[in-house]
Amino acid sequence: MQAPTAPLFNRALLTNDDGIDAPGMAALIEAVTPLAAEVWVVAPEHDQSGVSRAISLHGPLRVLERGPRRFAVTGTPSDCVVIGLSHILKDNPPDIVFSGINRGANIGEEVGYSGTVSAALMARLCGLPAYAISQAWRDRKNVRWHTAISGLEAIVRRFGTAPASVLNVNFPDVEPEEVAGVAITRQAPPGSMAMGVESREDTRGFPYHWLSIRRHPGQGADDTDIGALRRREISVTPIGFDMTDHATLAALRG
Repeated sequence: MQAPTAPLFNRALLTNDDGIDAPGMAALIEAVTPLAAEVWVVAPEHDQSGVSRAISLHGPLRVLERGPRRFAVTGTPSDCVVIGLSHILKDNPPDIVFSGINRGANIGEEVGYSGTVSAALMARLCGLPAYAISQAWRDRKNVRWHTAISGLEAIVRRFGTAPASVLNVNFPDVEPEEVAGVAITRQAPPGSMAMGVESREDTRGFPYHWLSIRRHPGQGADDTDIGALRRREISVTPIGFDMTDHATLAALRG
């Protein structure tokens, strides 16, 4: 019988944007447990999908202990990272931060407003290596969490702690044995998006509104995150903070 592989990290901090009770967090705990001697969870109390890099500057945050090494925060994913690093684990800092496992891929333009990715970027800004992990799906009720669970350890042991970068890892919507490989990719350019507002009235006659978003990410070139998922590959994309449009910069400079 093969001996278990030793953990890579003494302590890992886990967060997400779907909320501490989301199935993706349970999946992430299972996936990271072989990688770290201690697994700590500091995650939003409620779903914070789509909040990007928002931080709470105009109101207090409450920290709710949900069990051993498990804490819910009444804030955003980025808030959770700050609370985790500067408060809960202030005297025993983690070696790495994992954010996810997100229900749905974070690829193309979705990276920009993903709370999952933004939490990993906040960790990187605080000086720690970080992974953002997402599981693609076609059927929201049947997300293949086991694909990400079974594949994450090998990804982390292969790529380790990439310097000055967050690794955005997206698992394809296939069974683990159907994964075609691992692709090092770039972020796909934006597709098209239709934004709208659905207006309704409550039982007292007061109006309220829902934002309506319909995304069409496009096909994506073969070397992009979208292209990798299309080929049933795991996409690994290094992302950072530089938002400069270098092509336009060069044109403006002449």
